Amino acid sequence: MKIRFARLQAVLLFLILSTFVALGQDTLADADGDLDYSEQTLDEDSLIAEDLALLEEMEKAKKQDEGVYKALKRKFIEGNVGFMSLVALALILGLAFCIERIIYLTLAEVNTRKMLEDIDAKVGAGDIEGAKDIARDTRGPVASICYQGLMRIDENIDSIDRSMGAYGQVQLANLEKGCSWITLFIAIAPSLGFLGTVIGMVMSFDQIQMAGDINPTVVASGMKVALITTIFGIIVALILQVFYNYILNKIENLTTQMEDASIVMIDMIAKYKNAAE
Repeated sequence: MKIRFARLQAVLLFLILSTFVALGQDTLADADGDLDYSEQTLDEDSLIAEDLALLEEMEKAKKQDEGVYKALKRKFIEGNVGFMSLVALALILGLAFCIERIIYLTLAEVNTRKMLEDIDAKVGAGDIEGAKDIARDTRGPVASICYQGLMRIDENIDSIDRSMGAYGQVQLANLEKGCSWITLFIAIAPSLGFLGTVIGMVMSFDQIQMAGDINPTVVASGMKVALITTIFGIIVALILQVFYNYILNKIENLTTQMEDASIVMIDMIAKYKNAAE
């Protein structure tokens, strides 16, 4: 009986030891699996970090290789589309008026010297109607002033001079038509930029208040809006100012030609009257 009980104890002890050994092997296997998983996670994290670094390098290279149009488009979007659209609208409208004035003034320019020589030849020959036809068929304010003087050739010199001077003022007003709109957009563009600057600063202070801390990353977006809108507003004003000065130069040239033509026409008519007497 004792021998059987001892054998039973030995069997039970063997089973217990076998169970503990099996559990120990499973534990070691799980530990090895956890270690492998941790190593795999570390490998994945390093790969993700490398991918992010590669994407950042690609983005930097893309920004360096992008053209002027894409760069302006990106800055336009970064500068708050609402205010940047107003600045762009001021540029488009201002350029529209500038182009219209340039086309009008270019068409108004003629060979004044040749026209006056042809009119002088007709007036000297006594062909007043022929001189009127030359002035009427020639475009521009200079020809219109000459035609106005020829229409009143039968009046006295003082009356002709006053009439041509008054008509010259009308032509000058036509030349300057639309220039006030150009000056308006020249003033509006930087004003809109400064407005964007103020709003960008307000956005920065709002972000500081929400964050509860003065952090450069917090205020960067608002400051960027402020600076970009100001830059674009000044650029628009500079572009329109260049066109406006060019238009003023053409107006001054035409005004000088009208004054010279008026003097020549007065002398021409005076000679005609003296010869007729």
